[in-house]
Formats: sequence, C-alpha cells, structure tokens
Amino acid sequence: MEVGAVAAMRYVKDGIKAARLVMQHSEHTLLVGEKASEFAISMGLPGPTNLSSSESIEKWTKWKQSSCQPNFRKNVFPANSCGPYHPINYLDLSDEACSITDQNQKPRLLHVGLHSHDTISMAVIDRMGHIAVGTSTNGATFKIPGRVGDGPIVGSSAYAVDEVGACCATGDGDIMMRFLPCYQVVESMRLGMEPKLAAKDAIARITKKFPNFIGAVVALNKKGEHAGACHGWTFKYSVRSPAMKDVEVFTVLP
Repeated sequence: MEVGAVAAMRYVKDGIKAARLVMQHSEHTLLVGEKASEFAISMGLPGPTNLSSSESIEKWTKWKQSSCQPNFRKNVFPANSCGPYHPINYLDLSDEACSITDQNQKPRLLHVGLHSHDTISMAVIDRMGHIAVGTSTNGATFKIPGRVGDGPIVGSSAYAVDEVGACCATGDGDIMMRFLPCYQVVESMRLGMEPKLAAKDAIARITKKFPNFIGAVVALNKKGEHAGACHGWTFKYSVRSPAMKDVEVFTVLP
C-alpha cells in the first residue's frame, strides 16, 4: 500500500521514476501538472526537457490540418473543427444542434486501439515474496489537454497486495478507471478466485456497461500463477521467471 503517482506532467521524460520519487520522498499519493514536474526535477530527474520528436510534431501537424479530427470532444459545436468549442444547450436543442450532435457521436473504437496509446504496465514478485506494480503511459493520442487517464489511478491500471497478488491493465483508461478493474481482480483473488476467472470477471463488469470498450488486464497471484483477459482486441503479455531461459509471450483472445 505504498503508492506514488504523477499525472499531466510535462518536460520530464521518466514518468515512472517520478512516480517512485513521490512514493519515496513525500507523504502524498498523486502529484499533477507543472508542480509534479518541478518536484521530479528537484528530486534529481533531468529536465526541463523538450519531449517533442519529429514524429510527434508531424503527427500533430497532420491532425491540425484534418480539422483536429479525430478528437475526444462530444456534444459540442462547431463539429469537425479545431474550435473554439461550445457546449450544445440540452435545454433548447434546435434542429441544427441535433444534426451537429448526430455528426459528433463517434464510436470510441476510432479513438482507442493498438496504435493510439502506449501503456506499459508491469508486476514483479521478488525473492521475499513482496509484490510491486508500475504503469507508465503518454496517454491517449489527441487527448484533450489536461486529461488524466487510468495510469496514475490506484486500482485502475495497477494494484498489488503482498498476501494476495497483483494486476496490470491497459486499454481505454477513461472507461476502465470507472470500474477500478485491477482492484477488482486482486480482491476477487483474495476471495479465492483463480487469476483467469478474476481477470475475466473484471473485464465482464466493464463490457456489460460498455460493449464497445477496448482493454485488457493481467492477473498474478502470490504463487506466480498468471492469466489475462481482454475485450475488443487480441492482447499479448510477457512473463519471465528465474526458472525460464527467456521471456515467454502469452496471447489472450477476446
């Protein structure tokens, strides 16, 4: 139950190291924004650093030239533009507003997928049986500035309890964080559920409400038994133990 997290942090490359510094050198759990960057740099991380690359700038330029589409805004006008945006008045919907609303309703499948985010989540059991988890991500591509996904949310993207096990997650963080799937997985295993069933149960709770959701979880119990579950994609995760000569990749079907 030692936790450190950062969100909406800029100018510092090593987000996961910054999160660990919050855990080790503060009594807080989550720092955000510019002050999170200042804290990380004051604790010894390099910065401030320009994190833009030629690839990211090219992607952003093409997105701007395409009227900032796709994006994550809904129920706003003008649609298919780069704004500035205004909310549609729900109390007095005109025919024009209705048509804008219809045009602006895009399935989340367009926004979240294999190439729209880069979450890395890892769980580790040490020789003493202690369990640690960590998650790092740049977030969803073309997100609204200020958006915080499930990466730094305890129990959503990752969770660990020494006497039970751990869970890692990836996918549509805006949906997943509403269900705290990794907390659910660990608590299900605490009640005696094996990793495979615990993972499937957590995913099923999400898909019941959001059938178009894309995401995956990996469950690991304290004995080292593991399993994954996913929805909306074919998911792969890797495992390495002292008894193995090399990393083994496991494929999970939706």
